[in-house]
Amino acid sequence: MTSIRRRTLTLILGLLFVGLLIMTVFNLHDSNHEIDEVYDAQLAQNARLLQGIMRMPMASKEHAELYQAFNLALSQAVPKIDGHPYESKIAFQVWNTQGTLLVHTASAPTFTSAPDTTGFSDVVDLNGRKWRAFMLDDPQYALKIWVGERDDVRADLVDRIVRHTVVPNLLGSLVLAVVIWLAIGWGLKPLENMARTLRARHSGSLEPLQMVPLPTELEPMQAALNRMLAQIQEVLGRERRFIADAAHEMRTPLAVLRVHAQNLMESGSDEDRRESLEHLIKGVDRTSRLVNQLLTMARIEPQSMLSATPCIDLEATVREALVQLTPWLLSRGLELAFDVSGPLSPVRADPAAIHIALNNLVTNAANFSPPHGTITVRLAKKGEHLELSVEDEGPGIDEADRERLFERFYSHGNDQGAGLGLTIVQAIAVRLGGSIKLQNRESGGLRATLEIADNRDG
Repeated sequence: MTSIRRRTLTLILGLLFVGLLIMTVFNLHDSNHEIDEVYDAQLAQNARLLQGIMRMPMASKEHAELYQAFNLALSQAVPKIDGHPYESKIAFQVWNTQGTLLVHTASAPTFTSAPDTTGFSDVVDLNGRKWRAFMLDDPQYALKIWVGERDDVRADLVDRIVRHTVVPNLLGSLVLAVVIWLAIGWGLKPLENMARTLRARHSGSLEPLQMVPLPTELEPMQAALNRMLAQIQEVLGRERRFIADAAHEMRTPLAVLRVHAQNLMESGSDEDRRESLEHLIKGVDRTSRLVNQLLTMARIEPQSMLSATPCIDLEATVREALVQLTPWLLSRGLELAFDVSGPLSPVRADPAAIHIALNNLVTNAANFSPPHGTITVRLAKKGEHLELSVEDEGPGIDEADRERLFERFYSHGNDQGAGLGLTIVQAIAVRLGGSIKLQNRESGGLRATLEIADNRDG
């Protein structure tokens, strides 16, 4: 793709030359018209002046002497010494009504007879030269006055106008093009400086740009680049935390699995081998849950906020998630109840996020529920929020541990837990524009309430 300077210069010069061409054509057309008007007026005026001279009251002999003096003076005109080169290209002739040529210039074209057409006309003489002529008929004094001008007089003047107008304009345009090129380069200098600064930065540098002074047009670009760099830093930070957390949490389970595997190899009886194998299977299950939770955290955190999610039927979404959890709860001897308070409007939320949050809350409730206990899921509208709560009949929580339960890898009362369930639910709550609250029930047990902002399409 061409550079901004080249594109801008091409556009500006293209418009400049097109505009200059249009103005030149218009000026030439207008100049030709004005030249024709001025020269035609001069032809008519010369004919009138000659008519006035020819009307002077004189005797016939004096008229003959006047015609002879006219012809003599006109024949002695020497343009190169005391005249003008155009004198030989301007002519006039006078006839009487009998067709006798009374006065004429030496350069006048030859006619077999006096022209009959009065007024302005274009004629061609016997030598093939074109003339612009004006014929004045004076019946009162029995005169026909013809004044003409060769066509190349006007053409020469037009050529002079073209040379004195178009050529300077062309040369001036070339100079202006160079000046515009330099001006565009000066105007784009801050952009080139920014590009040079970006090229000079180390490939691993994520420090924000601090270019000052900066033109107003480039400030949004610098701000956008700094936002992008900040987002990259955030993503890389999440990845580093994820790798560090995963490495830290996987170290202990893997070490335990190794111990159980060694015990299995060294066991001397079937009972010892069976016990070691059971411990090994439990360790593998716990490690699998930890890996799944870590992957869930990695999938949820980088996702976009609520504005990118569709409107869904929250009740139908919750029912679908509970249908998937019901067989597992029944296998553990637990019952599941679902209560919906009133009709609910569609809400903007991610169905997958709702499934993950509800799965974690119900799993936590099941881990702390007594045998044959009941887990109750409630969905209701509360002011500007929708509340999705999960209640169990377990021992509840200590007030001192309430906030720590949302810390990563903190597990209270469940040795098989990864300590990421409530952390994932909290991340989902933030993403949905809500929050997660834990409360002990008066009748015993814990209530975990996920608040979802009621963001619908307006």
